[in-house]
Amino acid sequence: MLIQILLSIFILFAIIRLIVKFKKTDAKASGSLWLLFWIITVVAVWVPDFLTQVANLVGIGRGADLVLYVSVVVVFYLIFKIYVRLEKIERNITKVVRKDSLKED
Repeated sequence: MLIQILLSIFILFAIIRLIVKFKKTDAKASGSLWLLFWIITVVAVWVPDFLTQVANLVGIGRGADLVLYVSVVVVFYLIFKIYVRLEKIERNITKVVRKDSLKED
């Protein structure tokens, strides 16, 4: 019970920060995804059997296993997105440096 209360306080804090942050920016789509994530997290904290039921629907035995599998997939996807963005930044830096070096000659 104590862990549920502590996690709920943390999640409430995260949701408040999320709302404040995305009121200042135009990134509504990613804000909606994060809000959905935190709502699912609250449901999982207060109704632990929910994850087990969802896991059983997709053919996984335990809810904790489902969380682990989904987390690994999400982490790999985010790493891929970061890699692609880094490559794009490197290309842009190369273009800027080339233009700058040609101007100095």
